[in-house]
Amino acid sequence: MPATSLLRPLALGALLGSLLGLTGCQSLLNSRYADSVHPDQGVVRIQGLGQNVVVRRNALGMPLIESNSFHDALFSMGYLHAADRLSQMVSMRLLAQGRLAELAGPGVLEVDRFMRAVNLRASAEQMYRNASPQLQEIFQVYARGVNAYLFRHRDKLPMDLAEAGHRPAYWQAEDSALLFCLLNFGLAANLKEEIAALLLAERVGNAQLAWLLPIYPDEALPFDEADKLAGLALHGQIPGLAQLQQTGQQLAGLQLFGTAASNNWAIAPSRSASGKTLLANDTHLPLSQPSLWNFMQIRAPRYQAAGVTLAGIPAVVAGFNGKLAWGMTMVMGDNQDLYLEQLREENGRLLYLADGQWLPTRERHETFFIKGQRPQREVIHETRNGPLLNSRGSERQHAMQPLPLNSRYGLALRHIQLEQDQTLDAFFALSRAQSVDQAHAATSQIRAMALNLVYADAQHIAWQVSGRFPNRRQGRGLLPSPGWDKRFAWDGYADPMLHPYDQDPPQGWLGTANQRSVPAGYGVQLSSSWYYPERAERIAQLAEASSRHDTRSMISMQYDQHSPFVGKLQAMFQAPGMAEGLQQAIAALPGERRARAEEALRRLLAFDGQLAAGSADAALYGALLHSSAQEIFLDELGPLHSPAWQALVETANLSYSAQADHLLGREDSPFWNDQRTASQEDKPTILARSLAAAVELLEARLGSDRQHWQWGKLHSYYWRSDSSKLAAHLPASQRASVNALSGYLNRGPYPAGGDHSTLNVSAYAWGQDFDTWLIPAMRLIVDFGRDEPMLGLNSSGQSGNPASRHYADGIDAWRQGHYQSFPLRPENIDKVYGQRRLLLVPAQP
Repeated sequence: MPATSLLRPLALGALLGSLLGLTGCQSLLNSRYADSVHPDQGVVRIQGLGQNVVVRRNALGMPLIESNSFHDALFSMGYLHAADRLSQMVSMRLLAQGRLAELAGPGVLEVDRFMRAVNLRASAEQMYRNASPQLQEIFQVYARGVNAYLFRHRDKLPMDLAEAGHRPAYWQAEDSALLFCLLNFGLAANLKEEIAALLLAERVGNAQLAWLLPIYPDEALPFDEADKLAGLALHGQIPGLAQLQQTGQQLAGLQLFGTAASNNWAIAPSRSASGKTLLANDTHLPLSQPSLWNFMQIRAPRYQAAGVTLAGIPAVVAGFNGKLAWGMTMVMGDNQDLYLEQLREENGRLLYLADGQWLPTRERHETFFIKGQRPQREVIHETRNGPLLNSRGSERQHAMQPLPLNSRYGLALRHIQLEQDQTLDAFFALSRAQSVDQAHAATSQIRAMALNLVYADAQHIAWQVSGRFPNRRQGRGLLPSPGWDKRFAWDGYADPMLHPYDQDPPQGWLGTANQRSVPAGYGVQLSSSWYYPERAERIAQLAEASSRHDTRSMISMQYDQHSPFVGKLQAMFQAPGMAEGLQQAIAALPGERRARAEEALRRLLAFDGQLAAGSADAALYGALLHSSAQEIFLDELGPLHSPAWQALVETANLSYSAQADHLLGREDSPFWNDQRTASQEDKPTILARSLAAAVELLEARLGSDRQHWQWGKLHSYYWRSDSSKLAAHLPASQRASVNALSGYLNRGPYPAGGDHSTLNVSAYAWGQDFDTWLIPAMRLIVDFGRDEPMLGLNSSGQSGNPASRHYADGIDAWRQGHYQSFPLRPENIDKVYGQRRLLLVPAQP
């Protein structure tokens, strides 16, 4: 899910000379594009409004819309979304449509191919058709507001759109449904895991694959799942597999694909200082400039709400409406499966094997317009299990053959997007619910998104799992299944009545953090790959530590940087079966390495687990996680740039990983043996080497003086625009222009604390580098005991336009915990939003 324009690389390349002349002079660039920033005061006449609308902004530019009608509130919401995030809206729409190459060139053509194959356009059309007439009208009014801005500012577009010469098409109501489908698809963590599993299987074979798959430590390793691939000659027989992984990495960099994160919790009156409930939510997304989300508050006769929104969708995604607070995390739901398909070409048709018969694929023709190149017309093939993702145009020998003649396997994707439901209506109904009971009625109808929805009114708290979860006849969906065998087909979906739900539990709190939220073997297979359990464990520790929770304790929890994993690692080091062997292995190291390993073990056993940016022991701990991953697995999966190693690193980003699993257990794993030596190593030997290597890493990176070691010197935040992320995929001239303007577009670096296991999450690629890629993209707290219950923070700025003063002014507030209030009482509004007013008034046709 991209947070800034994907068009900027093109725009900057188009005016390389002039823009490079301005590089380093932010004021000149701001002056050049000042007209593209919408004013925050004065009078603006807009055709389409029914009555006057007042817009005020707080200190960070977050708007309050005050309207006399629901129609005008929706219209103004669309207008302001476009004013603040037009580039984001345009780029997300192009991404979802599979049309990025029209503006960014051939470097993103594989992304377009992938998105055309997935075909979110068809999903969005069906979702919109299934919506009620009332909701369709809401989307239409919102679209008219977006288009009012597009019309008025057609000659005052943001820098990236203006310099690209791109005139965005008018917004359609269906485009909002398309962005909703894009958001849903971005929750698909297991799809990336299945692609990674095939790359790992190619390297280590079927017998050892189960040791590398994401599975919780109290569950048996999934050897039965790996047996699905037994007897299949996979190596080199899946054309385009490495390219598919690279495309997934591109999509992940654009915040779309496989992001497993977020915290939410609710505190019951019995544990509250005020005797009323509290709710907290922070959704985790890749670090980007700006954040995916923006905050908005609406006051209208038929609708009142404040919270986070996604530009392009007319809804408050998480927030507070005066009676109800709600927030969400990912369930980690596995509702997408890859199928291996046996393929052959016959008489110009592509055939696939299904239950002993060779059937022709369904064909869908797509035309790709590519900047600087001639259009390409290609065929996307579909089997009974879904579209083939590895039908790459660059490999075909003629138009009807998407794969080389000697290919054997295709990869078909089955997902839930095309199922009929009324998720859009239910999602909007949630934001209007006035009690926990009304919210439950809405959340139980959300099918297209697998979410942990936590919500609260002043006296009650509840948790509901939404989504649609397939019943698999055989297998668990952790690995691709043989598509030719109907034993692995889906058999409908789990009964929604079995979706987990809880209300007002005896312990006095509810919370989720992408962990396994149901017991192993639960009647509904929500997933087989869950995120690390430590964040959920920390929520439990802190929620149960007090019966006097208030706003201050909620903030403290959201900024907590204590990792429960440290204590587990310390227990492993000192376990009866490990301590003596580890000491012997350390003693067997040569002199200087032995001293370093002894120092590392001594310091880590005394470490308090606080991953503060200024902590030397936190730096040592992070260095150990890094070095141990490489010491355990690099000999089998390396080198560092190999697809197999990248696959291991990716799975560690998405769910409980082999790295964590081996550190805490799995003493009998074959991966403890170092294949680069003639001897037979064991776990203590590899751990001793890892301890020494951790100190060596810090000495090399931060120097030999231990007083200079700090976690934040290794581990940092850097807010990068998507243009910077895409620079590697662009022609040299465009890449140079993007890099030259990095100081204008990007922010940082700043020292970071925490890691993937802390509530204040700051995840990095475990075993690859220490650069933060995942953060709480927003923070939200609702304390029903306060006069004004809601507080919120974004991780960047309200605007996506670099010329705006609100482009990055939220970063310091986010780092320092300076929350903004969103008042509902009229007497408090002036204190937050001040007197500066933008008056939107109806214009005569």
